[in-house]
Amino acid sequence: MPSEEGNASSQSSSGDTKRKVSIITEPVVERLGNDNLGFEQNKRKISQQSHHSEEGPARRKSNMHNNNFDTSSIHSDRYNGEAGGRAKKQSFSEALEKIERDYDNSRLEQSWIYSLCMRCRVEYTTPSWEPPGWQKVCPYPLCPSYRQFARILSIVLIGVLLWVTAYVIIGDTAAPGGQLFQLVVLTVAANFGGFLISLTTLPRLIGMLMVGILFQNVGWVNLDGEFQIVTAELRKLALVIILVRAGLEMDPTAFKKIYKTILKLGLIPWFVECTLIAVCARFFLELPWMWSILLGSIVGAVSPAVVVPCLFRLRTKGYGVVKGIPTLIIAVAGIDDAVSVAGFGIISSIMFSTQSLGLQIAQAPVCIIGGLGFGVVWGFLCKYVPEPGDAYVVPIRTLMLFGGGLLAVFGSEKIHFEGAGPLGVVFAAFTASYFWCGQGWELEDNPVSTAFEIFWMIFEPILFGITGASIKIAELDPHIVSIGVGSIYVVAIIRILTTVAIAFGDKLNVKEKIFVAISWMSKATVQAALGPVALKTVMSNENRTEEEVHYAEMVKMVCILSIILTAPLGAILISVTGTKLLKKTKQQLEPMDGWRRSHRPSLHDISIIDEEEEREDIEGIADEDTAANTLSNAQTAAAFTITK
Repeated sequence: MPSEEGNASSQSSSGDTKRKVSIITEPVVERLGNDNLGFEQNKRKISQQSHHSEEGPARRKSNMHNNNFDTSSIHSDRYNGEAGGRAKKQSFSEALEKIERDYDNSRLEQSWIYSLCMRCRVEYTTPSWEPPGWQKVCPYPLCPSYRQFARILSIVLIGVLLWVTAYVIIGDTAAPGGQLFQLVVLTVAANFGGFLISLTTLPRLIGMLMVGILFQNVGWVNLDGEFQIVTAELRKLALVIILVRAGLEMDPTAFKKIYKTILKLGLIPWFVECTLIAVCARFFLELPWMWSILLGSIVGAVSPAVVVPCLFRLRTKGYGVVKGIPTLIIAVAGIDDAVSVAGFGIISSIMFSTQSLGLQIAQAPVCIIGGLGFGVVWGFLCKYVPEPGDAYVVPIRTLMLFGGGLLAVFGSEKIHFEGAGPLGVVFAAFTASYFWCGQGWELEDNPVSTAFEIFWMIFEPILFGITGASIKIAELDPHIVSIGVGSIYVVAIIRILTTVAIAFGDKLNVKEKIFVAISWMSKATVQAALGPVALKTVMSNENRTEEEVHYAEMVKMVCILSIILTAPLGAILISVTGTKLLKKTKQQLEPMDGWRRSHRPSLHDISIIDEEEEREDIEGIADEDTAANTLSNAQTAAAFTITK
């Protein structure tokens, strides 16, 4: 020590720069665009002597870790490190304040509010900028980063500009209090409600549906009257997006390999549920047979909007990826939706048709053959138009599929063959995806699928917001509600048992069969899109009767009940039973074969599953003992520094 001080004094007298001493012995890794440079969500720095895994939350180690510290490093901490010369000594109170502040920050990182705030954080891959003093006004992590704030502000400004333009063109309908303005407010509020619900890992659509019900029964929206024409057309647009996504999500390669399994698990359970719902509606709700079958065809559909997010969380943990269970579930859900929509179109065409008996009998074969034919032809056309090497191939293919879907749905309705349109949309998307995969595109990274995900992000709050707004609690019949609840749950249990019973020869064990059956109990998208259609059709008929209106209202009510009862329960059961019933393999975050893109990949999911047992890196688990030891070591270091 004397020699070192002598050398230091001689260097200072000679005018050389003093040697700087740092307590950080590990190389500093440069990070780009993170909101907090001291926090990294997925990885942390690992010293060269550490043998731990690089996975787990970031946590700063104590300076006294393993009692290996350099007294010169602690001695140098007495100074502020300015190059101009020696600074003032650090007082004992300042040292204790620093220790307590670091300890409070460590406790904050372990709190639920910290995890909740980090839920909204996004790790950027590009450098981020923020105005001076931003952290004082919006401290981390309780407030968003400037980039997030600026993005939200830009969206708000764009919305205001569009509203002002619409008000100038349309007039009072777009003014505050007008029905178009109410629809916009409902959509924004539904989107926010969906975000709040997503923090609990439940599907966003539950929050959107609840917001719609709240707005209607509080009296904040009124979408009745002539504006029902607008909401009806918006439902059809949403239906086209749902069907295109269902077709694009079906893996042609997997379909060719296990098409028998997909058809068996997609058609038989759907037929059983459809039949049982029809029987319950006929004998308990006293609906006519045609209305009962119409209701069964709607309720039998599975919702990918509920299934896919839950499966994605399980897949990222390595559950069920070896046997391709996610691919099987998504493929069957797509077939299920296509059959439900086509069946609804055929039955509704027969019910509301004014044509001759011969044309009504021809509805089913004409709709099936016509829908399949249109889908194959339009999908084949999308293979060559546009040319695959075109610079604008992605937007043109997106518009081709969307335009073809609109033509199929609205055109089939115009010629009174409503069942052909939805079937044509699904097979057009499936055929196009088959040819595009042959040209080099990957199913799980299809840019056209990404475009329709964006479309769905816009239309999802619209669809479920207006669906919820159609429910008036004061007008609900408790008798109908109780029968509907009982029928939905009993039939769902029977469908699960049927699926387990028929899943023989599919190389799935009993636990996997149970999980697959549970995954297909959730209802949402098809029920929201088709539930109010029958009522709209009846109301547009000048010769309608009070009984027909009553039947249509019961169909709509049971459809919405199926969403409220099965969507949250299905999401919880998939998340909880997935870790118990599926086999876990080595975690792989790369897209698996036949797996689609994740929904809203910019959002990180918080699992409702207790992951303490699954974590391999035990050092990543912060506990009270670790925090206490760190505080004790830091106090010892501070005391040593002051006495030194």
